[in-house]
Amino acid sequence: MSIPTLYAHPFSSYCQKVLVALYENDTPFTYRSLEDPAANAELQALWPMKRFPVLVDGGRTVMEASIIIEHLALARPGPVRLLPDDPAAALDVRLMDRFFDNYISTPQQKFVFNAIRPEGVRDPYGVDEARHMLDTAYRWLDGVMVSRTWAMGDAFTLADCAAAPALFYADWTHPIPADCPNVRAYRNRLLARPSFARAVDEARPFRPYFPLGAPDRD
Repeated sequence: MSIPTLYAHPFSSYCQKVLVALYENDTPFTYRSLEDPAANAELQALWPMKRFPVLVDGGRTVMEASIIIEHLALARPGPVRLLPDDPAAALDVRLMDRFFDNYISTPQQKFVFNAIRPEGVRDPYGVDEARHMLDTAYRWLDGVMVSRTWAMGDAFTLADCAAAPALFYADWTHPIPADCPNVRAYRNRLLARPSFARAVDEARPFRPYFPLGAPDRD
């Protein structure tokens, strides 16, 4: 069986999401880092949108982080079942996956994209909206995590693959408040998870890329 190829950048949150899934199951793969101009040219030929990560597996090109992880669960299953077999439980996992992408990662990226815009076209109103969204999301999640170890309870799933980089960068951008102790504790557990700790370590050399200034922690 051929080894899949992943086109990704170590500092990208959505790439880290897929890397966590790969590392959880020790799935062999070829890593085409987008620091390499040749890898960027290959990515553009595969996916003209040039968004990443992209996985090539057995002649199939798979885009979008959540879809890549679902593909891996079908094509290269491992001991860590990131999506439950039960359809109703799988829907719950997908809901939390979308929560972390849409209500943590997306507003966090609003801060970042605004920071790299030319000063004359920045969007302070949009950043204020993103700040409010993160505050609301943190407080909702704090209630959810009162009695949970991972996003869905005792089992590490696709939702946690999404949560790890989303909360990691969001706390750099708009810190998780002290009155959300369950979210802060969950973020710490994610950072201690070997699969995510590996992704974080691989991304350390690229911290100067963070336009808001990477904090001296984590």
